Amino acid sequence: KCGSLEDASKVFCQMQNRDVASWNSMLAVYVQHERCTEAFKLYEQMQLGGVVPNRITLVTILDACTVCSLLGEGKLVHAQIVESGLEADVFVGTSIVNMYGKCGS
Repeated sequence: KCGSLEDASKVFCQMQNRDVASWNSMLAVYVQHERCTEAFKLYEQMQLGGVVPNRITLVTILDACTVCSLLGEGKLVHAQIVESGLEADVFVGTSIVNMYGKCGS
């Protein structure tokens, strides 16, 4: 949490083996810097690369929706969560409630 988005991105791009934890870390960095467009692009790349989002991924991407007031994207993520069966997870469910509460409906 030193604040260097550029350094974090450089290290992430140089990683040869990325797992869901490394993707989640980079997503969180983008959200912390309110770079929601980049976070969503990375989220798409992650999935296209065959990495399955876990509950931390989903909480993080919902946080991006909340931070940047992206209700439309939040609804899409919510639909994906329902499809994946993770809506019952207390952390994911709380993030959904938070997103709607702060973004409106």
